[in-house]
Amino acid sequence: MLSSFIRRNKPKAEMTFLEHLDDLRVSMLRVLGVFAVGMVAALIFYEETPVLLNLPLEWAKHPETSPVGFVLGQSSEGLKAIPELKEFTFMGVWKVLMYAAFGVGIALSSPVFLYETARFVGPALTDREKRVLVPFCFAALILFLAGASLAFLWLCPMSVQIWHHFAVGLKMDVIWQASDYYGFVIMMCLLTGLTFQFPLALIVVMWLEIVRPRTLLKHWRGMLFGIMCLVALITPIAEPVSLLVMTGVLFSFYLVAVAVGTAVVRRKRVARGDSADPEDDDIDDDDDGPDGDDDPDGGPDAPVRSSSSRTSSTPAQATEPERPKRLPPPSEGDLSSLD
Repeated sequence: MLSSFIRRNKPKAEMTFLEHLDDLRVSMLRVLGVFAVGMVAALIFYEETPVLLNLPLEWAKHPETSPVGFVLGQSSEGLKAIPELKEFTFMGVWKVLMYAAFGVGIALSSPVFLYETARFVGPALTDREKRVLVPFCFAALILFLAGASLAFLWLCPMSVQIWHHFAVGLKMDVIWQASDYYGFVIMMCLLTGLTFQFPLALIVVMWLEIVRPRTLLKHWRGMLFGIMCLVALITPIAEPVSLLVMTGVLFSFYLVAVAVGTAVVRRKRVARGDSADPEDDDIDDDDDGPDGDDDPDGGPDAPVRSSSSRTSSTPAQATEPERPKRLPPPSEGDLSSLD
């Protein structure tokens, strides 16, 4: 049991369907095992984990200490005077611990998840596809970390500043609850990291030839509107600066994905002997009939053949003399045929 959990006993080419399902179960258990180890480690070192998650709040209070302080606005005196985070219920304290443990578990298990995905689907791919699989998984990890870092360094501190600005304008005394703040930071980083995966999803869809690159490029206005709506849903307050920056980043990813997808589709089609441009598949043959037949004379405007052309199929049959018709036998007692 332990040996099968650590390594596969058979090569994938010799495994049955049930053995493949068991191998999938083992892969899922490995990912869940690393996720559980991360959560347990976060619960053991529960005093250090909140220090990391408190950094966006500290950067919102003191932008000069942030690595990207030049893109953050100036902090007000009221925001600097905000006391430490508070929690009013016992379950709130437990939620804080679970949020911190969940974030650490996701961070540790995401590379293992990509590795197990590549290991499971790798034997079913060709040698050309296997060479693309490793850069694809590496790009997925880099994009996820880039999105999570953008949310942690910039979106979270800026959102805290904007929330406090609105609270002051509404004459509201806001008490910062720890469970709400930690949940906001974790979900913001997770959703932004997952959103940065969408160019890879576009490349996969184009590689499978579900959607053509030119079709995606033709509907760029609709894609731009969809990206703006997605950014407005992810960011807690869709203020103009973050909305424009995030939309510009994701739309740039969209254009890069279309360019990469075009190159990938062309190489795939040329390798299997098809035309490099997928649009060539839509060119209809002018000689085809309305029913898709290859007979050029099958259309409604085809010339009508004469009866002579239908009867004389070969030159030998056309020059053969016509044989006399055979008369019926004479009836009994009729002697006229003897004349």
